[in-house]
Amino acid sequence: MNDPRAHHDPYETTETHLERLLGRALNSFDLPDSTIERLETAFAHSSALHSSHHSASLHRTTYHHTYLLADGTALGLWELVHNSGRDGTEQHELYADEAEARLAASRLPARFSPGWGAERSTDLDFDEENDLEMLSALLSRQIPKQPRRYVPDDSPDHARRVLRRAENEDRPGEETARRLRVAYAHHITQAFGRHCAVEGGRDAGFTLYEHAFLLLDGTEMSLWEVEHTATPDGRHMCEVYEDERTARDAMEHRARVR
Repeated sequence: MNDPRAHHDPYETTETHLERLLGRALNSFDLPDSTIERLETAFAHSSALHSSHHSASLHRTTYHHTYLLADGTALGLWELVHNSGRDGTEQHELYADEAEARLAASRLPARFSPGWGAERSTDLDFDEENDLEMLSALLSRQIPKQPRRYVPDDSPDHARRVLRRAENEDRPGEETARRLRVAYAHHITQAFGRHCAVEGGRDAGFTLYEHAFLLLDGTEMSLWEVEHTATPDGRHMCEVYEDERTARDAMEHRARVR
């Protein structure tokens, strides 16, 4: 079966379908190498609509693509299609795991009018300093710990991808990467999420995630990932830290940079 979103040749080969799918995805390079290698043996496929969300400012759809491999097993890819880019154009992302696709979908911000934060009332005058004070107060607030549900799902590869997308110079080094190579399972929690005005009123989003890992020796270890758009051109940026306090300090610093 061909992609249900568009009218392509119903006899499209699986090879052509995969080339089209991987070619349009913004993050195809982030798929596990093992997944790409297995997909090279796919000889049949089907695609189905999994979920859809439409509002005035955000359109978000998830598709499940299933591939039959030469060894008789099946492999699935989750495609997230959305319009949350700066110009509202359609963007595509691919994930090998449904949980990661759901997490990515939850991160998508609705677009807001310039100069207004996500929770600002329309009867208030714009005050950038108030936005920063509110953000600082929220950043200092500790999030109650939730029970972790560790999932054994190629956790070393998940840790590798988190560290690989970090752009901050003080990101965790080789010692941390070495320890995470023996991760047995992991759990992802969103600890913070907020939009606020930065740099003279431009809207920016800040999200903090804890990637908790269970190691083979029974110990736990976390990576704290900051995602934000407080960059000069509004580009999405990821930073990774070894502790929550440093991550929150980094977010507050980003919000105050002029």
